[in-house]
Amino acid sequence: MLILIAGPYRSGTNDDPRLIQNNLDRLEAMALPIFRKGHVPIIGEWLALPLLHLAGSQKPGDEIWNEIQYPVAHRLLEKCDAVLRIPGASGGADQDVKKARERGLKVYYHLNEIPDAE
Repeated sequence: MLILIAGPYRSGTNDDPRLIQNNLDRLEAMALPIFRKGHVPIIGEWLALPLLHLAGSQKPGDEIWNEIQYPVAHRLLEKCDAVLRIPGASGGADQDVKKARERGLKVYYHLNEIPDAE
């Protein structure tokens, strides 16, 4: 399965780059275990961050950021088979879960819920 890892990125950081990086580290910590279960993990920021840089975004929440950040995850969901929602308040991640459910995708809340690939 292609599994989108969703959770806090900017939430709760007051846009402090160190705290944003801590959130990204928490998201990325889920990637290797998912891969080792035989699946392909993906995080929206892995695609959004280079695009934001190329488009000239100056800070989280600017016009370019809003144009790219959430739409990347929403487009990814069109290709994904499931979502892993990690803990923490996040409007964006909650929206990802909502969209995933609307598409009939499986939503997991813990790594142990994700089955090993056959």
